[in-house]
Amino acid sequence: MAAEVLLASGIQVDLYDAMPSVGRKFLLAGKGGLNITHAEPAEKFLLRYGVRKTRIAPLLATFGADALRAWVCDLGIDTFVGTSQRVFPKEMKAAPLLRAWLHRLRAAGLRIHVRHRWTGWTDEGALRFITPAGEQIVQADCTVLALGGGSWARLGSDGAWVPLLAARGVPVVPLQPSNCGFEIAWSTHFREHFAGQPVKAVAATLTDARGETQRRQGEFTVSDYGVEGSLIYALSAPLRDTLAALGNVTLQLDLAPDKDLARVLAEVSHPRGSRSLSSHLQGRLGIKGVKAGLLREVLSAAEMRDPQRLAATIKALPLQLTATRPLDEAISSAGGVPFEALDEQLMIKALPGVFCAGEMLDWEAPTGGYLLTACFASGRAAGLGALKYLPTAVSATTVQST
Repeated sequence: MAAEVLLASGIQVDLYDAMPSVGRKFLLAGKGGLNITHAEPAEKFLLRYGVRKTRIAPLLATFGADALRAWVCDLGIDTFVGTSQRVFPKEMKAAPLLRAWLHRLRAAGLRIHVRHRWTGWTDEGALRFITPAGEQIVQADCTVLALGGGSWARLGSDGAWVPLLAARGVPVVPLQPSNCGFEIAWSTHFREHFAGQPVKAVAATLTDARGETQRRQGEFTVSDYGVEGSLIYALSAPLRDTLAALGNVTLQLDLAPDKDLARVLAEVSHPRGSRSLSSHLQGRLGIKGVKAGLLREVLSAAEMRDPQRLAATIKALPLQLTATRPLDEAISSAGGVPFEALDEQLMIKALPGVFCAGEMLDWEAPTGGYLLTACFASGRAAGLGALKYLPTAVSATTVQST
């Protein structure tokens, strides 16, 4: 995105990427259907960025969800809005979009250098790269760093840039997993019978370390280590932060979010005759399979026969989360270069002529198109900042991507 802005103004751009090809994490994001952005109202959209929403707001004001959809369309890719208001390319794939984009960029003069891993600066301020042909030194008029966060190291986002910037006096908030799974000490029986199964039509409630309550409705997946999936990812930031602050966190599941406690109590108390409790729960409340397994995971046989206790647990089943999964497994990462270390054009105050964009900045958002939208917007903003910084006579700059 930064390169596109600069090329449009006649600036020569060289893009360096550590991997054998560009856009590898972008392609991974589209593996199950590229969720490019979200169609909800702008004011609600902005709330997805939590404590960093005021910093993300100016980026989205100039290149938000609608602008991104128009940009995709200009590349010849049609989009549609799904039932969840998520926006996808019509073909549901990232590869056609990336191919069209790279074709346009190359036609505009972009020079791409793959297998070039950036390793910092020389004493004179030139960029250093390790390449198959050995070390190369590049003198750039300005640089845009788009180095990613710390998740999915095999795709290039390994956080190796953190000490390089820290050595130059740039503050970096420690990288942490975001949109990640959490560990739960499942019983062997539950793990063997339900790992890999989705838990649908539930609501999750969390009281965080500040005493604030958050509730989300959706679905998640039971894994052999604990829980993962969209509902968990939507709460991953407060879950992670509460774990860090308190050492433990309880997530309460409502297995019947469309029924209040009184209705659930009435259903479980209804005479069941010769039917088993499992059949009774399935017939009266639709609770079966993994939901029934979750109940038996936290309740004893005697408690399952107590209507009051059973109903209360159906409406607020406690899951004790013990740890986040490792950073490299996370969909994205929190932490990075804080906005306070940048000027309004996303230039690093301590390093004039060096701009930052994307996930290496200190912000986070849930899945649903919010991550990609802000990455695109920040890349464009960094390109505009670089364009403003460069004197009109300059003909070369460098975009560094990992």
